[in-house]
Amino acid sequence: MTPNILRETEEFLHEQIPLTRAMGVQVESYDGQTLVLTAPLEPNHNHLGTAFGGSLSAIATLTGYSLLWLLLGDRESHIVIRESSIRYRHPVRSTIRAQCQSPNEDTVSAFKTQFRQVGKARLKLQVFIKNEQRICVEFEGEFVALK
Repeated sequence: MTPNILRETEEFLHEQIPLTRAMGVQVESYDGQTLVLTAPLEPNHNHLGTAFGGSLSAIATLTGYSLLWLLLGDRESHIVIRESSIRYRHPVRSTIRAQCQSPNEDTVSAFKTQFRQVGKARLKLQVFIKNEQRICVEFEGEFVALK
């Protein structure tokens, strides 16, 4: 993907969701399949010096949200989270790095078709936050796109 789409996505997040600016969220990469958002530990740490659970939940939600925003390509649509679950497996001790991979082509195609026909569609996405070569956080969210 071009650097422009990364910059556009980051600017959108910072303008529309002010918390992302305070957290220091950056769009690290997007290759058309996998999106990676990062945030520095410093503004997102807890009293133990590890990443705060609320920050981990927020960046996981934002990563799924952003991937759907990119997949949909409809800048007039609204995306909301309907339901989510999160599992904190290990502490995150450095830069928060959240990764979300696009579902298979058939799932994305069915989602886009329903959105185009009905003006509303749902998609479940998984986000993983890795640190020190292991999965520290597992997130699953159901996102809804609305016209």
